[in-house]
Amino acid sequence: MNKLCYLPLLCLVLAGCGKEMESMTEANHPAIPVSYPDTRTDSTEEAYFGTTVKDEYRWLEDDNSPETKDWVQRENSATFGYLEQIPFRKDIEQRLTDLVNYPRLSSPSKVGDYYFYSRNDGLQNQAVIYYKEGMNGEEKVFIDPNALNAQGTTSINLLGADQDNRYMAYSRSEAGSDWNKIYVRDIVTNQDMDDELEWIKFSGAGWYGDGFFYSRYPAPEAGDVLKGNNMNHSVYYHQLGQPQSEDRLIYADPENPAYYHYGGTTEKEDYFIMYAAPGTDGFATYYLPLPGDGRLPAAIEPIALFPDTKNKSQVVHASGRNFWVLTDIGAPNYRLVKIDLDKPGKSSWVEIIPEAESLLQGVNTGGGYLFANYLERATDRFYRLTYEGENKTAVELPGVGSAGGFGGKEEDDKLFYVYTSFIYPPTIFEYDIEANESTPFFEPTLKFDPSEYEEKQVTYISKDGTEVTMFLVHKKGLELDGNNPTYLYGYGGFNVSLSPSFSVMRIPLLENGGVFAMANLRGGGEYGEEWHQAGMLKNKQNVFDDFIAAGEYLIDEGYTSKEKLAIAGGSNGGLLVGAAMTQRPDLFAVAFPAVGVMDMLRYHKFTVGKGWIPEYGSSEDSSMFPVLRAYSPLHNLKEGTAYPATMVTTADHDDRVVPAHSFKYAAKLQASQSGDKPVLIRIATDAGHGAGKPISKTIEEQADMWSFFFYNTDTPVSYQVKG
Repeated sequence: MNKLCYLPLLCLVLAGCGKEMESMTEANHPAIPVSYPDTRTDSTEEAYFGTTVKDEYRWLEDDNSPETKDWVQRENSATFGYLEQIPFRKDIEQRLTDLVNYPRLSSPSKVGDYYFYSRNDGLQNQAVIYYKEGMNGEEKVFIDPNALNAQGTTSINLLGADQDNRYMAYSRSEAGSDWNKIYVRDIVTNQDMDDELEWIKFSGAGWYGDGFFYSRYPAPEAGDVLKGNNMNHSVYYHQLGQPQSEDRLIYADPENPAYYHYGGTTEKEDYFIMYAAPGTDGFATYYLPLPGDGRLPAAIEPIALFPDTKNKSQVVHASGRNFWVLTDIGAPNYRLVKIDLDKPGKSSWVEIIPEAESLLQGVNTGGGYLFANYLERATDRFYRLTYEGENKTAVELPGVGSAGGFGGKEEDDKLFYVYTSFIYPPTIFEYDIEANESTPFFEPTLKFDPSEYEEKQVTYISKDGTEVTMFLVHKKGLELDGNNPTYLYGYGGFNVSLSPSFSVMRIPLLENGGVFAMANLRGGGEYGEEWHQAGMLKNKQNVFDDFIAAGEYLIDEGYTSKEKLAIAGGSNGGLLVGAAMTQRPDLFAVAFPAVGVMDMLRYHKFTVGKGWIPEYGSSEDSSMFPVLRAYSPLHNLKEGTAYPATMVTTADHDDRVVPAHSFKYAAKLQASQSGDKPVLIRIATDAGHGAGKPISKTIEEQADMWSFFFYNTDTPVSYQVKG
């Protein structure tokens, strides 16, 4: 494991199997009546630079009030009352249950003589973490999250072991919340120590000696745990066996209370590397030399290597006084440079991997080599190089798709990686470093036959003439008659790249003649920092234009029609769906805005929302207010408009994009809707923004989504149930 890599991984999950028998429902589904709860409005208004904006549903921001809780219950009653009348809903749920019910494994991670990995035997709500001594040793349960909570809503994340490979730090989250607690387990005895650290968000565990560096917030006020504005994210050092109250403060920045501070130690534990980020775009980079004897320096003064927060420079390797740094300074597609800490000036940098036409998405280390990960037309390529950038050798992947892994320690002679595509289920490969050869380590067994389907990439033209790529997946021999139900997914923000991945939850769409489409919109990271910047701040409208143009392309090329087209996205993608459906309500039949950022004037006032200001801008900025007001989904709903059939989804424990966004948007959309297309809001309980969601809840939510989609596009459904 590369101790210096902190970027979140996109999970490649869920492929499936099951015996099949077919049954058919007819199309031309009759309208299902739905009775919405009465939602009161008030006279709340707010002035922005001379413009008065109504906020008649602001009372829904108080998720603790009895009135809001009653509203949630009544909305869910209306939603599930509607969904229960869809005749094939339970059949789709059963089909998904059958498909998910097969063993799934994670890549092994080597810790001393032990290998750690997770496995889900099929329908377990959370994967169980196992370990064994040596690859052929006895398999033992390390932590079973399912035994910690009967509802399956506890999730565990291993944070790494100490230098002696005796202790493993891990985080524990409940009900999908971003809040974590950190615990420490003795690997040999498989027993927890007494250590328990609270109020953790966005933190790893950077081991040094008999303790580790971590990041936390002050304890929130009562009632503000899930919605309060999180400020003063600070770095501490925890000594094993000591109470958290005795932890030593390493770094705080009271002058910039909104900044995030996080980091970890180098492989030899000779440096602590820290990043200071005002938000989700750009960060400063600091380092703290460590004595190497397990003791902290008497004076803690991290040294700024890159004090400017406008760029992104990440340390991926350290040797003596040299750092290998992945940076976008002077390189929108990134490059790798070696920096001598005694001569850190830019003129002294040694270029190890120069900027290329394709995005250098990341660099890992393992077995004495660098592994460079390029993104070429939104698909992964990996190359093995020496630390000086020499002998660049391509790693042969099974196909054109997505891969992740290639990280380990200096002494390792083999690594592991996962490869997947839209029709290639996640497969683990063992990689011989010196031979540059891959061997399948774990291949899932499916009864679903991927060979019946095809995946391809197309290019279309957006509103301003920009070329945008999009992936399409469907049955082979699909007839382009404009009559195929099509599900268009997008994100378009925060430098996030959307690459091919396999999901069992997509199978009901494909089995019923549908098309899955995923567009690589501006604002994402697929084509480097310039592509990202073309979809942020005052350029955000480009993202919506790209998405709308994707829908128009699918219709023009005969894949679908506006009566058969659905749009979907979550979080920033929920904002995308909300903006697209308010700007072009005529273009889409169905909309699925999930955990979306819907109130662009107030998003920064809750939990970690202020961290998105570098991406979106703030309504408190006179130059950005009119930009945000122009596309904010909540503020652009118009009474008497025929909007698509819509199912808003959120969760009561979402403390990243607080559910108030979805509450207010759904209430106003219901009041604005003209015609008989339903507007529902599905509010999950004991669930959060998405991470750690139990399999059972995921199946139920996906079954409801596909049922709603098929019913409101008059799609004849061939459901396949276990026989």
